[in-house]
Amino acid sequence: MTKKKHRKPSHNKISNLTNTILSILKKDRNKSFNYKQIGAILDVNDASSRNQIIKKLAQLKAKEEIKEVDRGKFQIANSTEYHTGIFDAAQRGNGYVICDDFEDDIYIASNNVNKALNGDEVELYVYKRRKQGKLEGEITKIIKRAKTEYVGIIQVHAKKNFAFVVVDGNKMKTDIFVPINKTMNAEDGDKVLVSMEEWPEKADSPNGKVLKVLGKAGEHNTEIHAILADYGLPYEFPKEVEDFANNIDLNIKPEEIAKRRDMRKDLTFTIDPKDAKDFDDALSFTVLENGNYEIGIHIADVSHYLQEGTVLDDEAYERATSVYLVDRVVPMLPEILSNGACSLRPHEEKYTFSAVFELNNKAEIKNEWFGRTVTYSDARFAYEEAQAIIENKNNTIPAEVSLTGKEYKTDQAIADAVLKMDELAKIMRGKRMRDGAISFDKVEVKFNLDEESNPVGVFFKTSKDANKLIEEFMLLANRKVSEFVGKQKPEKTFVYRVHDEPDESKLMALQGVVSKFGHKLNFNSKDGIAASLNQLLNDVQGKKEQNLVDTLAIRTMSKAEYTTKNIGHYGLAFDYYSHFTSPIRRYPDVMAHRLLQRYLDGEKTANAEIYQERCKHSSNMEYLATKAERDSIKYMQIRFMQDHQDEEFVGVISGVTDWGIYVEIVSNKCEGMVRTRDIKGDYYEFDKEQFALIGKKTKTMYQLGDEVIVKVKNADLVKRHLDFELIGKPKA
Repeated sequence: MTKKKHRKPSHNKISNLTNTILSILKKDRNKSFNYKQIGAILDVNDASSRNQIIKKLAQLKAKEEIKEVDRGKFQIANSTEYHTGIFDAAQRGNGYVICDDFEDDIYIASNNVNKALNGDEVELYVYKRRKQGKLEGEITKIIKRAKTEYVGIIQVHAKKNFAFVVVDGNKMKTDIFVPINKTMNAEDGDKVLVSMEEWPEKADSPNGKVLKVLGKAGEHNTEIHAILADYGLPYEFPKEVEDFANNIDLNIKPEEIAKRRDMRKDLTFTIDPKDAKDFDDALSFTVLENGNYEIGIHIADVSHYLQEGTVLDDEAYERATSVYLVDRVVPMLPEILSNGACSLRPHEEKYTFSAVFELNNKAEIKNEWFGRTVTYSDARFAYEEAQAIIENKNNTIPAEVSLTGKEYKTDQAIADAVLKMDELAKIMRGKRMRDGAISFDKVEVKFNLDEESNPVGVFFKTSKDANKLIEEFMLLANRKVSEFVGKQKPEKTFVYRVHDEPDESKLMALQGVVSKFGHKLNFNSKDGIAASLNQLLNDVQGKKEQNLVDTLAIRTMSKAEYTTKNIGHYGLAFDYYSHFTSPIRRYPDVMAHRLLQRYLDGEKTANAEIYQERCKHSSNMEYLATKAERDSIKYMQIRFMQDHQDEEFVGVISGVTDWGIYVEIVSNKCEGMVRTRDIKGDYYEFDKEQFALIGKKTKTMYQLGDEVIVKVKNADLVKRHLDFELIGKPKA
């Protein structure tokens, strides 16, 4: 007879027993547990452990954290301590939950994260105790995963029949386990898109399968495709969508022209970036007999070709926007439409949707008309060419800005139109500023690329009069179209572009930063804030802190979004605003065209719920596209800095944290990090109040906005991380 196995008696104290028991009871709130069941889950059954559990259950019952529902059987006490929020993972495995029920974020220690990943919607239990002045909690349930598809580098263990995917970025603290039969034959070191399938109870890592092999990590196309895949953005069209687009009848037909206002004889031209291929908009200009001007804003009539209920429309809606990466555009529509049929190319007749205005010399609107048109563009200009007309006040386009590379003369009537429209645009802009609009003319960083997409230089794109001329007339069309629909009675469903007032706490934080540079903000009134921000943005022009202040000022603003509920646009100081002028690259503009035509035809209002859902999707896709665009810039900056490893650069401290300082190089706007532990000569501590790292012995201070000299320490393309070495401060 075999001897009965006895576990050795344990007199060890069970660690973290309170949290463990609460976790077990919280996990299945409707079930009750006795001490034996809890012991079995903990895999202990000796007398000492049993007594510890019985004692702890009695203590928790006395504190009313659990309740005895039957003799010796316990359940978690139903408490208002349960909340829902979004988990924001930190680099060290811990994180915070952003929760509407609390003013401050809830701290979550790494042992209480319970398989939550960055961005997940979670349920959490909030303890009464505080950690470093913050409430602390434990995640009890994952309500909804933020994402289930990740990009990472695969590590193949062929002999052991499995692989792991190490996810890009520093927010994911776990690898994803992939059985060898689910690797799609990816090779060790490949970058892949992996789907997280399940996370077994006792497993450290979730299980997954490879969906797509993107290529060798570090190669240019691989990394660009990885950026798109990481945000779930496509980089090619399905075959059936391409086929559908290729079979659309693109001919301009007499019977269709007959249904439209014929404006082919009106003087019409486009002004766009020199490398543009899709021309969304054109302007027409006519001097009327009464001395006023008829100005037409003509927009590609995408909705004529993009019919609801087709695979093409479904694909355009899913994409919702074109994505502008550093070296390529991922279009919303197939090329045959975006660069072909819909693009308002010179010397071609096109179907357009137009907003036509009669303006006097004071830029006051005397008449407006909206509807479908047919137009013919007489000329195409790059912004630089139109700028030459404005600056030189003549019709000569100099060779250095000419698209042809040679000097030429444009039609005098076009030059006169450009000059008059520039005058009117400046009047409209002045009025907008007086009404409280905010002037964000943020400097854009652009790269000169060679044929292999290697960055060989950096240049800054600034907005000049020609850009502002186009901007003002597009704003006019967007505002007036939404006002035309928005003021109708009974109320009509429409797609608005809204922008809420800035967050007061963010404004106070901005004040704290800009005061370090000697600037002040006035928060006394809504108008005062706008005027004060404009003054600040004007004052920093050309100064070392300009890019930092511009960026921080933009961050104080609420995010603009699409909605059927109009609250106006704070940044532009408009009561009504929509997006109408870029339907080749934005789906909300297509929706605006369809709704406007519906109401011009006298039909009843559209279903608000359906359009609100479409607005939400469009806002979300815009957010993802923006993140992908930023990631592609960051990637290109790192590639650029790899070729400048031995150079010293002057930079401005653009961010300060307890783990290091972020430095933005003045000459090329590349941003990298100097880690606190790498700063030599002293032990540096983070001073939150002063936005600074301060040396314990020397009291040397590295403060937000300070100029420093740095050198590249590590430019990691795969991890998309740029580390700097701090050389010191520039000599006075």
